[in-house]
Amino acid sequence: METAELLKKVRKIEIKTRGLSKQIFSGEYHSAFKGRGMAFSEVREYTPGDDVRSIDWNVTARFNAPFVKIFEEERELSVMLLVDVSASGLFGTYEKIKQDLITELCAVISFSATTNNDKIGIIFFSDKIEKFIPPKKGKTHVLRVIRELINFTPQQKATNIEVPLKFLTNAIKKRSIAFLISDFYAPFNYTDALKISNKRHDVVAVRIMDKTELELPDVGLIKLRDNESGKVVWVDSGSKEFRKQYHSNRVKFDHDLKDLFNRSGIDSTAVYTNESYVKPLMNLFKKR
Repeated sequence: METAELLKKVRKIEIKTRGLSKQIFSGEYHSAFKGRGMAFSEVREYTPGDDVRSIDWNVTARFNAPFVKIFEEERELSVMLLVDVSASGLFGTYEKIKQDLITELCAVISFSATTNNDKIGIIFFSDKIEKFIPPKKGKTHVLRVIRELINFTPQQKATNIEVPLKFLTNAIKKRSIAFLISDFYAPFNYTDALKISNKRHDVVAVRIMDKTELELPDVGLIKLRDNESGKVVWVDSGSKEFRKQYHSNRVKFDHDLKDLFNRSGIDSTAVYTNESYVKPLMNLFKKR
């Protein structure tokens, strides 16, 4: 993409998503994620009513009088965006493809985090780690993230969700808020990695979807192509039985995915290419 065109796209997304983050999301983001950790502040002498579990026994022994530890909310967080850049993100039958929706969502989250003085980092993944940008603060850094989201070309096409989860666990030592953003059309080989990541970090799943993936339209004989594998098949969408089976398979997949999130203690939401992401994202923040 030419530099002028790229900057124009970045600016357009910045204007839209920065405005949304200030007007709508910043307060909800702050309420959802503030105080997710506690940091040691100081010690003071024990007073009646203090929790005995907070007594600092080392200081107490040194001064021969009881002292307690005081903790404060950690005001600064690190927010990690785990972004699926596999070929299935190029699909979309409405106003935008899934990849464009992911870019806007990441921009909104990034500007909301920046307003809250948090750091933003990003992991691009397919079936491997495509790129890692460590967490940093500031508008300049956010604009770099947006530029990468718009202009990034992955080397691989397939999806393996276990890969970014293991990378997150190993590479990011400080507890962070991790938004796992994908359509999740991948094998369920990441159950253990998800549980381990969510113990060390606060993992939130955002599923990107297109309505056509749920309900196949009745348009007769059509050619379907898997962007990730390149496999092409012809199907008769006019067959009521075929559409019923297609829908049944999708419903089962959705049920299994939600069950996986619930068992792993993961908050999640779904966002569709033909709908506004404001309400689902707001609901996600509010239910936390």
